Amino acid sequence: MTRAHAAGGNAPSPEIRPGGFLIYAALGAVFGIVLVKSEVVSWFRIQEMFRFQAFHMYGIIGSALAVAAGSVAMLKHYRVTALGGEPIELPSKEMGRGYRYWIGGGIFGLGWALTGACPGPLFALLGAGVTVITIVILSAIAGTWLYGYLRPSLPH
Repeated sequence: MTRAHAAGGNAPSPEIRPGGFLIYAALGAVFGIVLVKSEVVSWFRIQEMFRFQAFHMYGIIGSALAVAAGSVAMLKHYRVTALGGEPIELPSKEMGRGYRYWIGGGIFGLGWALTGACPGPLFALLGAGVTVITIVILSAIAGTWLYGYLRPSLPH
């Protein structure tokens, strides 16, 4: 992501290759299958996690954190560039007092615990035939819209 993109500027869009969407759709479908087969989207597994009854979800989240930390370290160490040649930059976060992180994390966790679904696998659940998740998807979209609407007046 270039600085202009991060700042909301008008940077040129990357070229969209023919068939690129199909590749991303296929990767998304495979990822959804992995989520369903590993039971990451299972309401029962998520409830077990929040009740501290099983290690399953903590193991998956922990391994994801390890992979992400290693990937970020490699990006920084090898100074990897994007396909367009621009450097990949990871800006530092300003913690401030940290209110936005623990309040946002609390709201996120509460929604996760109540619905039994993290936003990531919502569409995997829908694809697996859990049609009631449509209510959660519409609620997530409404919440995202509300945040976007209120963002200028929120403390950041």
